[in-house]
Amino acid sequence: MLRTAAALLACLAALPAHAAGDLALGRETFAGACAACHGAEARGDGPMAELISIPMPDLTRIAARNGGTFPWLKVVHLIDGRTGLRGHGGPMPMFGALFAGDTAAADAPDGTPVITSARVLALTDWLASIQVAE
Repeated sequence: MLRTAAALLACLAALPAHAAGDLALGRETFAGACAACHGAEARGDGPMAELISIPMPDLTRIAARNGGTFPWLKVVHLIDGRTGLRGHGGPMPMFGALFAGDTAAADAPDGTPVITSARVLALTDWLASIQVAE
């Protein structure tokens, strides 16, 4: 048991640490993977939005819809596919596999350890940075 825990810790230590604040990577990732549906400024007005069966949410108001707090861990899980989201009559595209190969570790604001793509983490941080007050 101790050997397994030590091996797990060694693997986690080998992962690149998430550099909070890589907003340029987050913005670039959004532009390439999300803007077609969510709009260039994340307001839900992308060119594909009218073809989707549910209204496209304004991503600048995630915190406002959650009592003023940005649900960082929930957003990570929505983007990387751990939490399903219904859209266009089916699940939102899951980008965890698309962003494979740049695995990173981070601590959620509540201290929960997270292992996912560095681009998912950067995108989540960028989305947190563009939140507008209600």
